[in-house]
Amino acid sequence: MFQLDERLQGDTILLGRLPLCQVLLMNDSRYPWVILVPARNDVREYYHLSAEDQQQMMKESVWVTEKMADHFSAKSMNVAALGNVVAQLHVHHIARFEDDPAWPGPVWGHSPAVAYASDALETQAHELKSLFESHFVEDLHAEEDAENNIYW
Repeated sequence: MFQLDERLQGDTILLGRLPLCQVLLMNDSRYPWVILVPARNDVREYYHLSAEDQQQMMKESVWVTEKMADHFSAKSMNVAALGNVVAQLHVHHIARFEDDPAWPGPVWGHSPAVAYASDALETQAHELKSLFESHFVEDLHAEEDAENNIYW
């Protein structure tokens, strides 16, 4: 069974599951920020994924990037897989704006996260679930579809 890294569990809220990746909302109210994590254990880098999973990861990442850029009218989308603190492969998708606190630099190391107030967290989670739900799969923890190459 797939296990999400403990640090990601503590910093994020699960929104849903795409055919390959869990979709997580980063609990930082300063940025629209989603993280994709392929539901595969012991994967630290893209090249640890099968060729099919690499293609699916790219499809899901591009789709999420486009949906967020359009929805939030982002000036720029930052998409990155760092892996220096959390070893499990995860890809950040952050909508950026000229008036955000870290603009034009990276968000990492700029300042501590500012957690959502509970009502704002619920609102943002609902908004993003609605944005992505057309591609969510039913079972958030199912691995069978992806392992059988059932993709969109």
